[in-house]
Amino acid sequence: MSRTRTERLVNLVICLLSTRRFLTAAQIAATVPGYDHDPDDPRDHEAFQRKFERDKAELRELGVPLETGTASVFDTEPGYRIARREYALPDIPLEPDEAAAVGIAARLWRHAGLAAAASSGLAKLRAAGVDVDPHATLGVEPVVTVDPAFAPLTGAARERRTVSFDYRVPERDAPGTRRLQPWGVVCWRGRWYVVGHDLDRDAVRCFRLSRIVGAVRVTGRPGSFPPPPAGVDLISHVARWSGPVERTGRATVLVRSGRAAGLRRWADECTAGPDGDRLILRYADPESLAASLVGYGADVRVLAPPELREAVIQRLKEIAAGHEAPAAGALR
Repeated sequence: MSRTRTERLVNLVICLLSTRRFLTAAQIAATVPGYDHDPDDPRDHEAFQRKFERDKAELRELGVPLETGTASVFDTEPGYRIARREYALPDIPLEPDEAAAVGIAARLWRHAGLAAAASSGLAKLRAAGVDVDPHATLGVEPVVTVDPAFAPLTGAARERRTVSFDYRVPERDAPGTRRLQPWGVVCWRGRWYVVGHDLDRDAVRCFRLSRIVGAVRVTGRPGSFPPPPAGVDLISHVARWSGPVERTGRATVLVRSGRAAGLRRWADECTAGPDGDRLILRYADPESLAASLVGYGADVRVLAPPELREAVIQRLKEIAAGHEAPAAGALR
């Protein structure tokens, strides 16, 4: 399935989940990106109908409960909606590592080019007087973000366009310019990296996105370089480049009795006490450990060192600030 069609199907699902009314094909065409056409042009309208029929069949094959009906007895044209009671999943308990994986997916969603189109479509529905449920669209714009270089680099990798950017390494004060044919962007140990062919060094290189200074400049045309070699594993390349992690830091955390089994598995020491169990954990990077600890909520409290406590507090502040945004903010 092409990326364009995937985006259209996702936006169609969001549209049909966001209203309890049956929407006609004409309303859907005016709302969902990818269906825009001239209804007065017989050929154009016929092409839309074929596309819409294929997409309906695709959704039903995927198990999406697509219903057909009318909003009132006076309507002559059938409409469509998704039966939310059959589509919704039951509550799914997630372990901290599973929740972290969902968080990565949420970061990607924000930069997949879908949120803006979906928000625009929902705004059109509201303008047309259709009752939109804001609670059905809370996932349109998640609060988690990634490095600013993420979107231009993933776009350039997808279109095979050469890029250049200024990159700072710890052992040098001034950033240097790099020219890269990007193959893809991957996450490794909580950080994002771009992997590709470095034109100046004529070799495969990877770069941490957080060290890119300023904007990424797209300098090549689409398809200006061949795709990466078959079977190349970008994450394995990043792992070899970054080397082994040295866990030189020692953290002391207080854990409620019987909770946080994941932390207990890799703790060096565990001492029971009246107010909970004290665990000694080795770590390499306070930000990475903080990201893991906040997933346990109130069951875990950092006692030492201060840098880890500050990292946890900062992460919690970011989460709280993100949830202060209004639920319908994505529809503005």
